[in-house]
Amino acid sequence: HYVDPQRFGEAFAESMAGSYDVKIVPENVSVAPRATVDDQAPAFAEEIIPFTKDLDVTEAFANSGYTGEDATGMAEAIAKLLNATALKAGTVLRVGLEVHGDAAKVVRTSVYDRTQHIVTIALNDRGQYVPAQEPDPNPELLTAFDDSSAPVVVRGNLPNVYDGIYRAAYSYGMSKAMTQRLIKLLASDVDFQSRLSPADRIEVLFSQPDGDDQTSDSSELLYVSATFGGQTRNFYRFQMQDGGTDYFDEDGSSAEQFLLRNPLPAGKFRSGFGARRHPILGYVRMHTGVDWSAPIGTPIIAAGNGTVEKVGWAGGYGKQIIIRHANGYETSYNHQSAFAKGIEPGVHVRQGQTIGFLGQTGLATGPHLHYELIVNGTKVDPMRVRLPVGKVLKGDDLVAFKRERERIDELLKQEDSDSLKVASAKIDG
Repeated sequence: HYVDPQRFGEAFAESMAGSYDVKIVPENVSVAPRATVDDQAPAFAEEIIPFTKDLDVTEAFANSGYTGEDATGMAEAIAKLLNATALKAGTVLRVGLEVHGDAAKVVRTSVYDRTQHIVTIALNDRGQYVPAQEPDPNPELLTAFDDSSAPVVVRGNLPNVYDGIYRAAYSYGMSKAMTQRLIKLLASDVDFQSRLSPADRIEVLFSQPDGDDQTSDSSELLYVSATFGGQTRNFYRFQMQDGGTDYFDEDGSSAEQFLLRNPLPAGKFRSGFGARRHPILGYVRMHTGVDWSAPIGTPIIAAGNGTVEKVGWAGGYGKQIIIRHANGYETSYNHQSAFAKGIEPGVHVRQGQTIGFLGQTGLATGPHLHYELIVNGTKVDPMRVRLPVGKVLKGDDLVAFKRERERIDELLKQEDSDSLKVASAKIDG
């Protein structure tokens, strides 16, 4: 299952940022299977959709990822019963879902005006959407009525961590720059293609310099706590004495790795390093890198800080970029469809910067990135080689960092702030 890269490009970011005005990433309830001996029976989940502006019901469902006949039928039933196709800002939809594997079907929706229940509509056994009794309130619903808390989302059809992070961040008001920073912070050791689990969670703290309910170009991501695959990582933003700013874990070690092992966060791992039968040439030869597949046009990022050494055609490698890093390390990005604007020999790039776009140029059977890591002239396995660690704070910087860490920890304990917003997300797969 591939993720359309255009959903996360410039147009997607702008359209999503313009469609939502809230800043709180949703927190999910757990999906509990019904009591039955049938292992394939659907699970039930809920999503709460808060309206921060007047919005068409069908559009609200579509913005949350529900575009099937079930969502359309539910939206039409709501519009008919309320005699209105659009609902006002302050409306909250409590959406009940039947989750079958990777698919989610809308089977019940409750409409609230602020905290007042207006109507509940459910799908009956004959496939009709009819008025129904309001389900019992739960703690997650109450958070949707509180601007300082995190509303709830369960979306059983989210395919992977990468998609979940982007959709939640953009849908609930984090700026494009903050979302890209979040992805970059987690890129070194989070498998973005893994399925979401009930325990996966993200909490972020970011500034709102204008003191209003909108992010701005000066908004800063101050803290990130991410739990994926049972591992929790906490990162704090800190400005060092030399003026540089970075993110560090609780002990003062930089979140930025020397090199990322995967320069295609939206890609799927397809082929490892080592001897294999070449899919085009037909004979066994050494595969001197690793392959990541995704749709043509998916952005490729620089694995680390460095200087562009080569940009151009390289025979079977197709369109290629080579970046020279410190201490004898080089990285090679091959089979690209196009290079990013401004990428040329001699240009300095930063880790996480988009350098090109995935393609199928050269000897390639399908769209993929062939990624190589070269150490002192020798090609090595990018997934297994031991890489240098990032910056570790010492001396006065470490002392100052500990003070900043304690300050942020105190802010996290505060429920309200005019200039800060805590966003907490727990996403079920």
